[in-house]
Amino acid sequence: MHDGSCIIGPDDPILVTGAAGFIGPALIESLLCHGFRRVRAFVKPSNDLTRLEEIARNSSDIAKLTILKGNLLSSTDCAAATAEVAVIFHLASCSDKSFANAYMNAVVSTRNLLEASLQHRQLRRFVNVSSFAVYANQHNNHGCLDESTPMEEHSERYGEAYCFAKVKQDELVIDYGKKQSVPYVIVRPGSVYGPGKTAITGRVGIDTFGMFLHLGGSSRIPLTYVDNCADAIVLAGVKPHVDNMVFNVVDDDLPTSRQFLRAYKRNVKRFRSLYVPHCISYALCAAWEKYSSWSQGQLPPVFNRRRWYTEWKKTAYSNQMLKTELGWKPKVSTRDGLLRYFSYCREAQRA
Repeated sequence: MHDGSCIIGPDDPILVTGAAGFIGPALIESLLCHGFRRVRAFVKPSNDLTRLEEIARNSSDIAKLTILKGNLLSSTDCAAATAEVAVIFHLASCSDKSFANAYMNAVVSTRNLLEASLQHRQLRRFVNVSSFAVYANQHNNHGCLDESTPMEEHSERYGEAYCFAKVKQDELVIDYGKKQSVPYVIVRPGSVYGPGKTAITGRVGIDTFGMFLHLGGSSRIPLTYVDNCADAIVLAGVKPHVDNMVFNVVDDDLPTSRQFLRAYKRNVKRFRSLYVPHCISYALCAAWEKYSSWSQGQLPPVFNRRRWYTEWKKTAYSNQMLKTELGWKPKVSTRDGLLRYFSYCREAQRA
């Protein structure tokens, strides 16, 4: 990949933040497989480094994976991590339910990275790994969620700190692209799955009130196998002529929620579930949201209409931009990916 189809050379330094997370190790393996030899993995001091250390041991003699410990809220740490870096893959996420902490970990940390890269003046591309959570699917009238779907404008109203923080993060990156000429690409994966993660995505349903409530029904799940997602992110970082573009990442042959749940029960474990029709789940979310507003937050708005539109509305998903602009195709089929995921879940159940 080091001809005219790539904006950097094999020895240009690359920085991956959030490198110890679920996607990070797969992204680093993909970078090394594509021939990039100077990769920096930025991690928190408290992260489990087992997987990254294994990758470092197994890498070739000419490839070098450097593990950097630090805090993205530290301008000094960001300046050190971004020195001479040509491409930044920003995977560091914000899982905190507090709006203030989510904003700090998603937006302030991103600003620190962008400011540090401006000081060094060597950045060729900033890849911000975002999420489908930013989309306002309630305004999606053509039934297919793609890159033209608008972002949520009032995410702060719904009590969802993650959505709020990711929207503000994307807006910040776009702003730096316009005002500071930072070359960026935004990648928005759907539901990333694979070995290393056991939880059933909330798009299928939720385990609450002593019962698994199946809410997805015939809705498709925007799944992307972790290795496929990592390859897409790599291409978004190094392919020419895609600056300032947005790419959604979903695989082919997406199963419905019902198909996924049946396969999970058949391959992992059986459990009781109750299907809630879409009309009823929408009414319950609307009622919960209204009561939360009436009670002035005594009941947190964890179920609301925005969440229903995002996770359970019947929606189609497109990966056409990935294929057309980046030449991406999933190397792991959905069938094989699910079998690997189910196998991992079975082993985790026995452990």
